[in-house]
Amino acid sequence: MKLKKNQKKTANEKITKKIIFSELLEKHPESVETLMESGMHCIGCPMSMQETLEEGALAHGIDPEKLTEEINKKLGKK
Repeated sequence: MKLKKNQKKTANEKITKKIIFSELLEKHPESVETLMESGMHCIGCPMSMQETLEEGALAHGIDPEKLTEEINKKLGKK
């Protein structure tokens, strides 16, 4: 399948701390395990779906850089 000019490849993109939870979970449902292990048990909360990974991490006292790195590592995105 050919991509259009303005269409991005998302399968191989690294996750950033600016991704919205709903987008992260839609594209990478397997990331739930890492989020839960990190102490982010509010994944089902409707409010969290509008937050960025960074906002959620900071609200839970988690370093967003380390969390993002761990998610990318588990997803095989270096």
